[in-house]
Amino acid sequence: MAVAGTGSAREQVIDAVRRADVRLPWDAALVVPTSGSTGTPRLAVLSRAALVASADLTHVALGGAGRWLLALPTTHIAGLMVLVRSVRAGLEPAVLDTSETFTAELFAAAVDALDVSAAEHPHYTSLVPTQLQRLLDDGAGVEALWKLDAVLVGGAMVAPRLLQRARDAGVTVVRTYGMAETCGGCVYDGMPLKGVLVRIGDDGRVHLRGPVLFEGYVGGESALVENGWFVTSDLGHVEDSELFIDGRVDNVINSGGVKVPAESVERCLSELPDVLDAVVVGTPDAEWGERVVAVVASASEIDVGGVRSALRGAVPDEWLPREVVSVSALPLLSSGKHDRAAVRAIAADLAR
Repeated sequence: MAVAGTGSAREQVIDAVRRADVRLPWDAALVVPTSGSTGTPRLAVLSRAALVASADLTHVALGGAGRWLLALPTTHIAGLMVLVRSVRAGLEPAVLDTSETFTAELFAAAVDALDVSAAEHPHYTSLVPTQLQRLLDDGAGVEALWKLDAVLVGGAMVAPRLLQRARDAGVTVVRTYGMAETCGGCVYDGMPLKGVLVRIGDDGRVHLRGPVLFEGYVGGESALVENGWFVTSDLGHVEDSELFIDGRVDNVINSGGVKVPAESVERCLSELPDVLDAVVVGTPDAEWGERVVAVVASASEIDVGGVRSALRGAVPDEWLPREVVSVSALPLLSSGKHDRAAVRAIAADLAR
């Protein structure tokens, strides 16, 4: 069995496994921390069979096994799965040093190391939205993306505008949905990998089933597996067999008795011309219970009146932010997801 992470992070996971004093399944291959974007990470146990299934099904979906560029940290499932796919393909991955600040120049150099023109197999990479945004802002980054047969993008909400921009630029980008409990992405561009089943529960939660599911959590925490189905914390819906993620259960803001799905407001915010990034959170409010606050990274001055006017009609009036906080950049976790706990603290400190 291997434990995800390097240095102190890896030691913390090993210590947590020891303290839990549990017997892991005989075929446990990896113990991986969940993202922890909304709270304390849990430790998901992944079997060899699930890892192999995920890697092989990904290659089937992409059109064949290929050589990968590792551009994500191996402390989380997305980076780890690049390594697992590489082992299954029998091809050594090119590696981008993730301890350095991610730049288009470094990415382009890593792509060159793949030696694309001399190879007969496909070439792939996996990115988070922030990385894709930086590459599209740089000519060298776009040229590097052109050389790849597919670019998986996940780990956080991918704004429709960013996705369309990448495709308009001629990049073969694939939107992925998954988590540590599913060995990373198990739904590509809204369609489940072969053998993966998706359904929506009565409460709107996404349920998943298939060979990529984890064995459970270290420490005996509930895996929420019902008759083979994993009940996620994501809300979603299916249209014409395509899965759409609407948000997370724990990101629903209760403001004056109205349930406001934060990610739905964020998607609309991300479509505004000057908005570079946005997270919507709830802060304590004596009158409303929770106040809807938008924390926005913007290319220009932005205020609550302008945001409310721009969003009016796109979302119900009850969902409109009551405060807007401008920041130069939003805090991220090492996985590339927004650090919502940190954003909530910023909102509480700076909201008017």
